[in-house]
Amino acid sequence: MLDRLAPALFVLLWSTGWVAAKYGGIYSDPLTFLSIRYATAAVLFAFLCRMSGVRWPKDAATVAHAVISGVFLHGFYLAAVWWAVGQGVPAALSGIIAALQPLMTALAAPYFVGEKLSRLQKIGLLLGFAGVAIAVLPKFADVGHAGIPAFAILVNVLGMASVTYGTIYQKQHLHSGDIRAIATLQYLGALMVTLPLAYLLEPLEFQFSWGFVALLAWSVLGISMGAVLLLLYLIRRGQVSRAASLIYLVPPLAAIEAAIAFGEELTLPMIAGTVIVVAGVYLANRKLPRAAPAE
Repeated sequence: MLDRLAPALFVLLWSTGWVAAKYGGIYSDPLTFLSIRYATAAVLFAFLCRMSGVRWPKDAATVAHAVISGVFLHGFYLAAVWWAVGQGVPAALSGIIAALQPLMTALAAPYFVGEKLSRLQKIGLLLGFAGVAIAVLPKFADVGHAGIPAFAILVNVLGMASVTYGTIYQKQHLHSGDIRAIATLQYLGALMVTLPLAYLLEPLEFQFSWGFVALLAWSVLGISMGAVLLLLYLIRRGQVSRAASLIYLVPPLAAIEAAIAFGEELTLPMIAGTVIVVAGVYLANRKLPRAAPAE
């Protein structure tokens, strides 16, 4: 039963990140909440590593690479996304922008890690960028009327660029080490970004309540840990391809969740753009079948 449910559950947990970002603004400023979330996740992951007897990286280079990857994968990325959502960027639109990440990674991979793109993958890249343009450009045209700062959308895009670089950096430098220990170090790296920014830009205050506790528990246990542990399970069971195929559903799932939770409008350009992005990401990440060896 878990084998069947794990891939879909992983994607469902991951997609709720944009809803959590919207709710987070009720209880605190975004960078303050993220700092608390990262510190909690790092402590809990460290405890998990302790209980599981995980071996920590012994060389300083691996530790440094894990921390630096966390700076970009979690720190700058979510700081940009949560700040943008807090400034009025719809969660659905933010999810569509985030869908550019695998496309940007596929585009940059040939230059950084030597991966070549097929013609089908190139078509997927073009479709993906076109889909995001269809979804985002009307929002830029309506920035003054909808109250969405254009700068916030640009910051959201920069966040997507950050996670793209972090993904490539990890592919380049992190080839070994227990992923639970790596995750602990990555959250420490993320905390190194959000805590100073929160200190400089925010009053470091939050509204302590059961709602805050519930949101923090979901963000840490459900997303930061639950989704990662499900991914570990999928890797161990050899079902990564199923998770990869379902992850294309994250943007439409985030849009539907935002519509239900906050009543966000799903415009025709956003719906059409999402469909095109999903198709583009699928093509850009599709692996061509290997030719059978000659007899």
